[in-house]
Amino acid sequence: MSARVTCSVRHRTLACLVAVGVTASLTTVTQSTAAATARSPARTPVAVGSGGAVSSVDPDATAIGLEVLRRGGNATDAAVATAAALGVTEPYSAGIGGGGFFVHYDAKTGEVETVDGRETAPKAMPREAFLDPTTGEPYPLFPDMVTSGAAVGVPGTPATWDAALREWGTYSLSQALRPAIHLARRGFVVDEEFRKQTLDNAERFSAISSTAEVFLPGGDAPEVGAVFRNPDLARTYAELGHRGVDWFYTGSVADEIVETVRNPPLSGKTELPVPPGHMTAEDLAAYEVSWPEPTRHDYRGHEVVGMGPSSSGGTTVGETLNILERFDLASMGGEKALHHYIEAASLAYADRARYLGDDRFVDVPTEELLSDDFAAERACALDPTAAAPKPVAAGNADGDYDPSCFPGRAPGEDVVADRPDTEGPSTTHLSVVDRWGNVVAYTLTIEQTGGSGITVPGRGFLLNNELTDFSHVYDPDDPNRIEGGKRPRSSMAPTIVFDDGRPWLVLGSPGGSTIITTVTQTLVNRIDLGMDLPTALAAPRAAPRNTATVSAEPDFRATFGDALSAYGHEFTTSEEIGAAAAIEILPDGTLQAVAEPERRGGGDAKVVHPHR
Repeated sequence: MSARVTCSVRHRTLACLVAVGVTASLTTVTQSTAAATARSPARTPVAVGSGGAVSSVDPDATAIGLEVLRRGGNATDAAVATAAALGVTEPYSAGIGGGGFFVHYDAKTGEVETVDGRETAPKAMPREAFLDPTTGEPYPLFPDMVTSGAAVGVPGTPATWDAALREWGTYSLSQALRPAIHLARRGFVVDEEFRKQTLDNAERFSAISSTAEVFLPGGDAPEVGAVFRNPDLARTYAELGHRGVDWFYTGSVADEIVETVRNPPLSGKTELPVPPGHMTAEDLAAYEVSWPEPTRHDYRGHEVVGMGPSSSGGTTVGETLNILERFDLASMGGEKALHHYIEAASLAYADRARYLGDDRFVDVPTEELLSDDFAAERACALDPTAAAPKPVAAGNADGDYDPSCFPGRAPGEDVVADRPDTEGPSTTHLSVVDRWGNVVAYTLTIEQTGGSGITVPGRGFLLNNELTDFSHVYDPDDPNRIEGGKRPRSSMAPTIVFDDGRPWLVLGSPGGSTIITTVTQTLVNRIDLGMDLPTALAAPRAAPRNTATVSAEPDFRATFGDALSAYGHEFTTSEEIGAAAAIEILPDGTLQAVAEPERRGGGDAKVVHPHR
């Protein structure tokens, strides 16, 4: 059974997606009697109101989450339902074949807890998994390395949904999946972004027979305006809801996943190597989410709470902000503040490369990386008048700090310049606040746009290529070295910011290693530079990651490029950086939900009771 694509003048409505008892044939294809194509739902980048709010990259997913809130579900119920819907409409960014990080604030207890649902490497994963045996050198990252059974980690998303619902939800997993099941059956309207992503990955998708069947029907990407249905995914979701999460990790679908990873279903239409993976049934059965302590630090009177290792998001956002706190950005404005942001982020990325990895395998000095004393010492390496040559050196997070400023490198610092960052630019994020004040920031992914390119036959979902986030050449001193059972380092940074002990801002973004800079720059824009949240989120972005050149969007270069070049910064152009989704709780309790106005085709933000 495969996905169906048809054209229809029927517009999707929320009621038809979530109404109880609505059914649809898994196999029937309805042709429009008119030649017209369907229209995508309208996208609203900003919504203000009360009763709860959802922000995501997709209007269908946001609408489903909002309806859960309307029907009395809480933030966790809505987050899981929204995420499941994103698995339908954003299948190249997220889904049950991947993993992610879930940050939850409980309004009753005032506690923040986090779920690490990151994928894990199979126990038998070899150190040379990404090396071409004929040359001994790493495969090219795209499309060769990412299109591989060897790149597939044990998925953590189903376990994350189940754990979150059991801990904080009021819905069962079956209830939370029901709207996405209807969405997968009835279909969504193909937009330009979905078609473009499909075409960008057509070579990879055509290499895998099961993927081509679902995502290249008739040998081509679905046309803009067509209705794309995924009955295989609907059936898989329905079975997952009925049988429970153990079925995914120990039941029949687990066997199907293992078989697909170890013997990718090649179409015979490719020269890509597509090496088999090393996953076993035991690897799937052994998977567990973890519950790390959230990262916490103060920034100009706000408490910023994020995700700890295996994510590097919380520590690197935190360290960057802690360094910047030593400078009065608000009095600078413009390019001078941005120069400080670029330099502070570069210092934090140097420390990320040196220290960050799965803390079950390596000693991550999280407390030191987030300490004010360490930030003060690192700030000494920031020259307010000139860009430092990149890459800058890592600091010594050893508890012995000298905050007196000095030029150049501190004794004992070293440069980590030979470990390229290979996180994919995909992923997705959603933010939710409910009527009771519970908050969820949830970032989830299958890594590369399109993941591994490998669809489990008959199941309608793509498997991740998350293991390519490991360093590809083994180095025993590298905290992100390949090891069996280990989680690869991530940059996902779901974040909740508190003001006077109460939630004030929730945000996150996709974008691989640019997630950290997107979250950081949005916070600097909002807190330091006086922008309101819609302006802070929409502002042009740069992504400094301690490399010789800074990735920047065209509008950023046009506005600030010349002035920042005078400091010594060099730039390369990236058409889009990140795709954030955020919610701010205003002083009177009103919710302002904000999504991207343009990036990745624009996101969608909604509130239960809009203020007119």
